[in-house]
Amino acid sequence: MRRSWALLSFGSLLLVLAVATVSPRSQAAGVWQPLDAVGELPPLPTHELELLPRLAAHGALFGSFARPNSEAQRLEGTDACRPGMLEVEGDFCPQVEQVCLRWLDSEHKFQCAEFAKNSAPVGCPVKAEHKHFCMDRYEWPNTAGALPAYMASWYEAKSSCESIGKRLCTDTEWTLACEGPERQPYPYGDGYERDALACNVDKPYIWPHPEKVFDPKTRDEELARLDQREPSGSRTSCVSPYGVYDMVGNVDEWVVNASQGGHPYVSGLKGGYWGPVRTRCRPMTTGHSETFRYYQIGFRCCGDPLAVDIGQAPLAAR
Repeated sequence: MRRSWALLSFGSLLLVLAVATVSPRSQAAGVWQPLDAVGELPPLPTHELELLPRLAAHGALFGSFARPNSEAQRLEGTDACRPGMLEVEGDFCPQVEQVCLRWLDSEHKFQCAEFAKNSAPVGCPVKAEHKHFCMDRYEWPNTAGALPAYMASWYEAKSSCESIGKRLCTDTEWTLACEGPERQPYPYGDGYERDALACNVDKPYIWPHPEKVFDPKTRDEELARLDQREPSGSRTSCVSPYGVYDMVGNVDEWVVNASQGGHPYVSGLKGGYWGPVRTRCRPMTTGHSETFRYYQIGFRCCGDPLAVDIGQAPLAAR
């Protein structure tokens, strides 16, 4: 009887693990596919088939700009966060002005080559939001040297993070971790000049064929043709003041749209991807629904700081 009960419990555990994982084939390719969708991806609504990077209204794309005042805290391996995550604490300001002095693309004005530097610390014109959270150092699967996963919908990204006790980052958390306490436009270098060598950005645009991306017969070949990802952490200069890698470029990252109240969707995209797009800290793309997936979209996870049991802390720390 005891042996039968053990076998039943073990079988139940395997069932739970099967539901929460992807197939070995899809993991190897870096393409996100639930077990029940192997070999076939759901068709994309006609209005979502796009041949160029999304050019939405400036209000939806850019939102507002901001800048914190506290020192960046790069704490890994502390009791506050789980292994592989970094502790981020600081003040997020919902409004800050960032002035572009020189554009790489004068027509669309998406790629700013250089922003004006602030001569003195700038205060927040509205009430700042203090934040304290944990963030994965790398894009999913949060492994140095691994290619980040792509082709995940917002729903799949959310369930993936939750399946390991984490959650998707809010866009305001993501922005703070990218900008650092000085709230600079770019997370690398001096924070004001764009550098295509620092991160996986500004690669030549390859014209996609959406119908091939979503056709099981042509998907693998088309994704391989479009793919310009690089292993996580391979560009050592692409690190934010909080120590988070690849926040701009590589793959666009799903977040929870908190700053705009979930309108038009709860889903948002931050950071841009490897192509010639904005790829800086502040902008958020809000034009894609929670079911949308595409060849350049991935995600990373966040989490709340772990509670510390004061009763178990050393006497000197009490």
